[in-house]
Amino acid sequence: MGGFDIKTTGRTAGTALVNWWRAVSIEALCVAVMWLIGLWLLHVPLFPVWALLGGLMTFIPNFGGVIALIGPVFCILVTGRDLERLAFVLGLYAVIVVVDQLALQPALMKRAARVPIWASILAPIVLGILIPFWGVLLAPPLLAVVYAFRKPKVKGPIPPTVN
Repeated sequence: MGGFDIKTTGRTAGTALVNWWRAVSIEALCVAVMWLIGLWLLHVPLFPVWALLGGLMTFIPNFGGVIALIGPVFCILVTGRDLERLAFVLGLYAVIVVVDQLALQPALMKRAARVPIWASILAPIVLGILIPFWGVLLAPPLLAVVYAFRKPKVKGPIPPTVN
């Protein structure tokens, strides 16, 4: 049984956070592309700016999507009374959130940080209840660090023990 090694522990935690950051960066790029295509198809003014902001807001878990929605909605409301296009932007937001939160983010967390899909969906909910604001924000990087310290499961036959 080994003792506590600050260098190894720090390296493991640091690697886990870098892997999490990579996963979130890929997620942000995918979200930005979804916003770009959707807002372009809906002819929203300044759509590249709103898509870029939508991607950057991905780094703010759960609240970033709502912040990203403000710009396109404001643009549509200022440019005219086009409630149909406004409804489509709100629908686009709903589609992006569902794809991001239920498919993209869990898949990327599983691949980059080896966090199981069920954990990446459940942990923000549980931590959001236990620590209302901060729990939701801290859940993804905490999961990455926690799963970095888990022992990998041994695959293959169990080696025989010597008595």
